[in-house]
Amino acid sequence: MVANRGNEEPPTAKKGARGLRRRRRRESALVWWGGFAVLLLAAWWFRSWRLALIGLLLWCLYQFLLVPTICRVMTRQGYSCREPARGRLFACGAAHQSVKNDAVWRLAGLRNPFRKRPAPNAERETGVLVVSSEVRGRLAQTDRGLIILAALGTAVTIVGMVYGF
Repeated sequence: MVANRGNEEPPTAKKGARGLRRRRRRESALVWWGGFAVLLLAAWWFRSWRLALIGLLLWCLYQFLLVPTICRVMTRQGYSCREPARGRLFACGAAHQSVKNDAVWRLAGLRNPFRKRPAPNAERETGVLVVSSEVRGRLAQTDRGLIILAALGTAVTIVGMVYGF
């Protein structure tokens, strides 16, 4: 991580900046959690393990694809990206998405087989500390934990559905 020099603030999105998304109002997470609670209460009320597995599968889908979150990929200068993203597997843009894809593959203990090596840029800035892509691509601890839990929940759901029929 780069030390903060003086009163410098991390780079922020400027109004009208090209390529940056405008932050829209998102639904409350309480709506999703309320739906999960209703589904689990219905599973308990009807004593249906299949309904509970569907609730678990929907929660896993929510964590992977739908949860409103921020990008959290480290920029080259060491700051965490604060742009909005949808789902723990996704980032704010194509460049950050490739870094996050590499991090998810590393979380599984594998190298990304689809990674394209970028061509060296002759006009890049010099004299600035650049954080390596391995360090930039580390998932935040909360993201890592919830991705692992969602993957385990998905595996439990698939095994439960196959075993139940």
